Amino acid sequence: MSSSHTRGRRGGGGADEVLPWVIVAVFGICLVTFFGAWLGGTIGAAVSGAGWSPPEFALQSMADLVNEGPSALWPDAPVGAVICGIVLFFVLGAALIVWVVLAVRRRLSKPKGLAGRRDLTTLLPKQAAEKARSLRPSLAKSGKLDPDDTGNLLGNLEPNGPELRSSYEDVELHLMAPRSGKSTSIAAPRMLRARGAVLLTSNKADVYTVTKAERQRVGTVWTFDPQGIAHTPRTMWWDMLSEAATIEGSMRLAGHFVGAVNDDASKKDFWISAAQNTLTALFHAANRGQRQVTDLLGWLADPADRTPIDILNDAGMQALAAQLQGTIQGAVETRDGIFETARQCVACLLDPRIAAWVTPDSQVAQFSPNRHVHSKDTLYLLSKDGGGSAAGVIAAMADSVMRAGAVAAERMGGRLDPPMTAVLDEAANVCRISDLPDLYSHFGSRGINVVTLLQSYRQGSRVWGEAGMDALWSAATIKLLGAGLDDADFVEKVSKLVGEHDVSTVSISRSKDGRSRSTSYRQERVMPVDRIRALPKGTALLLATGIRPAMIRLRPWFQEPGAGHIQAAAKAETDAMTARAARGVMEQL
Repeated sequence: MSSSHTRGRRGGGGADEVLPWVIVAVFGICLVTFFGAWLGGTIGAAVSGAGWSPPEFALQSMADLVNEGPSALWPDAPVGAVICGIVLFFVLGAALIVWVVLAVRRRLSKPKGLAGRRDLTTLLPKQAAEKARSLRPSLAKSGKLDPDDTGNLLGNLEPNGPELRSSYEDVELHLMAPRSGKSTSIAAPRMLRARGAVLLTSNKADVYTVTKAERQRVGTVWTFDPQGIAHTPRTMWWDMLSEAATIEGSMRLAGHFVGAVNDDASKKDFWISAAQNTLTALFHAANRGQRQVTDLLGWLADPADRTPIDILNDAGMQALAAQLQGTIQGAVETRDGIFETARQCVACLLDPRIAAWVTPDSQVAQFSPNRHVHSKDTLYLLSKDGGGSAAGVIAAMADSVMRAGAVAAERMGGRLDPPMTAVLDEAANVCRISDLPDLYSHFGSRGINVVTLLQSYRQGSRVWGEAGMDALWSAATIKLLGAGLDDADFVEKVSKLVGEHDVSTVSISRSKDGRSRSTSYRQERVMPVDRIRALPKGTALLLATGIRPAMIRLRPWFQEPGAGHIQAAAKAETDAMTARAARGVMEQL
C-alpha cells in the first residue's frame, strides 16, 4: 500500500508541475488575442473616420469587448469597420507567422557545411561585373552593365540567396538526368542570354524552337539539319574537306568520324587506328586534289584506285602517299578489313541528304567558321543518335568553329570580345570530340565558353574513357550536378568531395547527485549519397573551382520576365515545323 501511495503522490506532483504552465499559456493566449483585437479595432475605427482613439488596455476593456461587443470600446465608429480591422489584423498576423515559420524551415533544411553568400563572392553580381570589365576591354568604360554582359547565369543560391554567375572564361560541365532541366534551365537560357557567336549541338529540336526567333533578332541563324530533326530546308553548305588542308586537320577530321562509331575514344584496336590513318590520307588527298565527298567514297569503295596516291605524290606528300600505298598493297584480308572499317566510319556520307550539306552548292549560302566567330550569329547543329547519324559531321563542324574561335582570339590579343558560347548538348551522342578534355582549359582562356551537357558521368566515360572523363571533370571550372544521378560510385565520389562537418550530440545523465549534461562532436557527411541522388528537380549542386560546394536553384527560361513572347514564338516555330514535316510526308507519298 505504501508503494502505491508513493506512485500516486508522484503522479500528482507531475500534474502540479504542469498546471502553472497551463495557466501561463492560457493567460498569454488571452493577452495576445486581446492585443490583436485592441490594435486591429483601433486601426479599423481610425480608417472609418472616427479618429485614432484607442481604448484603455486593461482587463475591464477585455471584459467589455467580450460582453458588449466592439461598440463598447469604439462607440463612435461603425461596428463593421471595427470588425474588419480586427479580422484583417489577425489575417496579416497569421500570414506573417506562416512566412517566418517557412523561412526558418528553409534555413534549417539547408545542409550545414555548404557555401553561403560570403563564400561565393566571386560569383555575386558586383564581383562578376568587375571581373567582366577586366576580361572584356569593350566594357572597361561602360557605365552600369547589363547582368548578361557580366557572365553566365547559373541560378539562385538556396534558400533565398542572390543570383550567381560564372565568368566568360569559365568552362562548364553539367550532369543531369533526362527531363531534369538541361534544356530549359541550361541550354536555352545560355543561348537566349549570349552576347557573341553561339553554337549548339543537340539531337532534339526543343531548344531550337525556343531560341530561334530571339537569336534571329541579333544575327543570322544557320541551321545544319541533315537528318531533318527540325524539318528545315537546306539553306547552307559547309566545306568539310577544307579542314583537311594540313595533315593535322586531316587527322582531326578522320578522328571525328572514327569517334562517332567507336564507343571509347581512349581504346582503339588495330582496325580503328588503321582506318583513321587511311581516312587521314584520303581526306588530305581530296583536299589537295580539290575533289568532293563523292570522290572520297569512290576511293573507299575501290582500294585499287591509285588516284589519291597520285594526288599526294604530285602535292609533295610522298611519305603519306607511301603509307597509303603500303596499306593498299598489303595482304588482301588486312587491306579489306581496314577499308571496310573506314567505310563504316563515313557511312553517313552515303546518304545523299547528308552529303549534300558538305558538298559545294552555288544555290545556297556557304557557312564560314572564321566569319561566324566574329559575329553574333547562331549555328544549330542537329543530328539523330544511333546508326546512320551525322554525328561525325556534327563533331567535325563544332570542332572547326571552336578552333576558329581560338585562332580569332589569339589575333585579338588573347580573348574573344564578345565571348563565344558553345553549348554541347548530348555531347556524348552527337558531338564526340575525342580530345575535348584536353581543349577545355585552352578554350576557357580564349573567351570561348564551352558548356558540355551529359546525362551521367558514366556516359562521358563511355566516350572519352575513365582517364578522359576524369580530365574533363578536372578541367571544368564550373560543375553543376542536377537531379537523377544514379551512378552509385560517382555519387559517392561527389559526397566525399562535398566534405564533412561537425555534428554535436548532447547527452544527459541522471544520478542521485543530480543531472549532468555533456556535448560531444562527430564528423558527418554534408551531403550523404542518398541526398545527392534525391536532389529535387530544379535544384543543382554547384562545384566551382576554389569555392566550397553550394546548393542553387535553377532558373528555367519560361519563369523569367518576358517569357510570354518567347513562348509565343516557340509555339509558332513548332507549328511551322509540324507543317514542314507534314509536307515532307506528303511529298514522300
